[in-house]
Amino acid sequence: MSIQGYSASEFTHEGVTKTVYRRGRGPGVIIITEVPGIHEAVVTFANLVADAGFTVVLPDLFGEPMKPVSGGYLASTMLKLCVSKEFKLLAGQESSPITNWLRGLARALHKELGGKGVGAIGMCLTGNFALSMAVEPSLMAPVMSQPALPLPVGKARRGQLAIAPDELATVKRRVKDEGLKVLGLCFTHDGKVPRERFETLKRELKEGFEAIEIDSGPGNAHGIKPSAHSVLTVDLVRETGHPTEQALQRTLSFLRERLQ
Repeated sequence: MSIQGYSASEFTHEGVTKTVYRRGRGPGVIIITEVPGIHEAVVTFANLVADAGFTVVLPDLFGEPMKPVSGGYLASTMLKLCVSKEFKLLAGQESSPITNWLRGLARALHKELGGKGVGAIGMCLTGNFALSMAVEPSLMAPVMSQPALPLPVGKARRGQLAIAPDELATVKRRVKDEGLKVLGLCFTHDGKVPRERFETLKRELKEGFEAIEIDSGPGNAHGIKPSAHSVLTVDLVRETGHPTEQALQRTLSFLRERLQ
């Protein structure tokens, strides 16, 4: 499958090979797709990042690139992810195995492109992956957009981060010793991203975590629906002053500050 404007190649790390799509020039930014896969709105966002002066890399981790999103497609992808050994949807204190491959990709991209480091933007079920990837020293700009893992089944999981304790300790050390910053984005009434999760991030990372929490409650000034979820893709409104547009611009400035 091809994506217009992107080159395709394969990347192998520790025996695992996956297709990656690439566009742009400048510091590397890995954009990890949301469910159900690399769809049109994800590519539109990736184009914005590439046009802002970055080399965008889109790993094909699940789904079918550019397949139109539908209810059936969403459901079938979720079923496959539930039984996949690469993803742990309910593990509150354990990183998904696929994050090891993603860290290898970040390391290789930084080695190739040089500079300060690379960025990673995770969304929805991959939102927490950007945090787990920050164990890798070359990862300098982690962005967690609507981090939905672990799935909030049961009270305990609502505040958990889907990262192993030792990995979280490494990220916290990087925040303290290296000035690492993590950007988080969400809608306030998104049932997939419990409020407790952002409170945990604030408590654990302290000054290392910047939260953008967009009001999606009843009667909010911009008429954002309570079901809004995808800050940078499906629910992005390209209007000056709209909070999702502001979140997009802050994401791009965060990448510039950390990488350029």
